[in-house]
Formats: sequence, C-alpha cells, structure tokens
Amino acid sequence: MHALQHPWLSWKDYLALEEYSNTKHEYRDGQAVAMSGGTPQHAELSVAVSSHLRNQLQDGPCKVYSSDLKIKVRATDLCTYPDVSVVCGKREMDPDSKVVVLNPTVLVEVTSDSTEAYDRGEKARHYMQIDSLRELVLVSHRERLIEVFRRGEDGRFTRTVARTNEVARLESIKAELSVNSVYEGIELHEP
Repeated sequence: MHALQHPWLSWKDYLALEEYSNTKHEYRDGQAVAMSGGTPQHAELSVAVSSHLRNQLQDGPCKVYSSDLKIKVRATDLCTYPDVSVVCGKREMDPDSKVVVLNPTVLVEVTSDSTEAYDRGEKARHYMQIDSLRELVLVSHRERLIEVFRRGEDGRFTRTVARTNEVARLESIKAELSVNSVYEGIELHEP
C-alpha cells in the first residue's frame, strides 16, 4: 500500500475520491492509501472464510460481507476494507456516506507478505477501538493458522490459536472455522 501524493484529504474528499476511483483506497491519517491486489492464495482464503461463515449464519441476524465493504473506525478515522466483515443486527452507517459501516461484530484479515506486520500491529490496534467489535480474526498466509482476538468483559482482547485439526470458535456469532476446511485445497508457500 502506498499513499497518494496529495495533500491532506478531508473525510468528504476521500469519500468523493472513492466514489469514482477504480482502485480501493484506505483512509489513514488524512491520506488515501491505495490497496494492492492479493495473491491467489489470499483470495482463496478470503472466500473460504466468508463461505464457511455465511453457511453458518445465513438464517440469523448476522450478515457476512466481502472485502468490498468499507469499515470506519470512529475513534481513529481509519476507513478500510477488511477481507471479511460480519455485522449483527442493523447496520450503522456513517452519517456522510451510504456505503461506510461503523458497527462490525467480527472482522477478518488474511495476512500477506506485504500486509502482515500492519494487519497484526497498527491495523489491529485501530480495529480494537471499535466499540461493537467482539472478535478479530487473523488467517495466516504462511501456515495453517487461525488466530482469534476476543474482547472480554473487561474490554481487553485475548488471543486463541487454532492449527491443523483444530477449530477456531467465534463465540460472538456462534460460528466455527475448521482450520482443515478453510485451508482445504489451498497451496501455501510455507517456510
């Protein structure tokens, strides 16, 4: 990802840019940061996770969204496109936009060589400031590994890990991600 060579953009300027752009941009620190395309493995993992979640949630109040859904972190003004988002109940929209959601329950990021440090660090810290967020899920592109960061009663996030032959439980939406099922048929370039 790289910032466009523009001076500081207001939130409304960013929304106008996104409306007519052929490229997705993350809004971060007053800058529009172009988002690069992913690898075939990244795309497969994103679809696998969203498919598994959709199959489990389709009859309930929670909806699963692809990376086309913009999520804004009100506390920090970050606006980005998580790989998979789950919103339970009515969507809360940004007052300036009909396409930016403010209240995800679960967010999923599939890591990549270029985004892993950001996904685990700064981006995760932004996400954890969303009041409605109950679980953040990181799906590894390197190994068969699903990490769930779950908000506790005290507001702090704790990490659980699921590897081959294990299941990652998403308690907030009463769903599960079987590591074997998510990674089935996906060729990883493991170290």
